[in-house]
Amino acid sequence: MSAPLYQLKAEFFKTLGHPARIRVLELLSEREHAVAEMLPEVGIEPAHLSQQLAVLRKANLVVTRKEGSTVYYSLTSPHVAELLRVARTILSGVLSNQAELLADLQAGGETERRR
Repeated sequence: MSAPLYQLKAEFFKTLGHPARIRVLELLSEREHAVAEMLPEVGIEPAHLSQQLAVLRKANLVVTRKEGSTVYYSLTSPHVAELLRVARTILSGVLSNQAELLADLQAGGETERRR
């Protein structure tokens, strides 16, 4: 018997639950990248980047292509890039609401006192 869909979704989001993996996916949303190109952008040690790329490969979120001794990574689906865009939109809304709340708090709660 296979796992329920909600469990599979939870595992999927766990895979996304690391800042380095998110950064890699953001880079690959733009275009295919060689590992050496990603290193300075992701800002982690080469061995750590390899581990994170292995996690993404195992989850079938990225694929590799080898050209000589250079390994290039790309997304398996444009839906991954779309998911990251949607996440950015959601976070923008959340942060905007938090900024409004912070502004209210800093203003001494004038909005709350008027109620």
